Amino acid sequence: MTYENLDADLVNELLGDGRASLRSLAEKLDVSVTTVSNHLSDLEEKGVIEGYTPKVDYDAVGYDVTAVMQLKAEGSALPEITRTLKDHRQMISVYEVTGDYDVIAIGKFKDTDDMNEEIKSLITDPDIKQSNTSIVLNTVSENEQFELETE
Repeated sequence: MTYENLDADLVNELLGDGRASLRSLAEKLDVSVTTVSNHLSDLEEKGVIEGYTPKVDYDAVGYDVTAVMQLKAEGSALPEITRTLKDHRQMISVYEVTGDYDVIAIGKFKDTDDMNEEIKSLITDPDIKQSNTSIVLNTVSENEQFELETE
């Protein structure tokens, strides 16, 4: 195998099995274990691979209400608002966006009472000028990753 696409191929293999051993990766990629180890270390140092975490099915552990919040913020308060949302343990995604709203945050909750309580505590910030919350009825796709292109 040429090393031309080795990093992308290595990432793609890990997307399929994040717990794969260095030996099994080396066999699949037809390179040495040392080569895999070195490339993996480089990818981690560059921030391409940020960690190895389990994929949690939140529905299965009782967090079966997903809320999508859109917030309009006072301009100078935007960093503080996004930091507060990011630090909230039930917020799984926080985005600064263009358009009618400044922030989109996605949270997982045990039930609508839990969601209501958490959202009320988050949006009482006087720098939040407007909010709109939608409840997800059906999750079609979530937390999906895609393979990197190789030539």
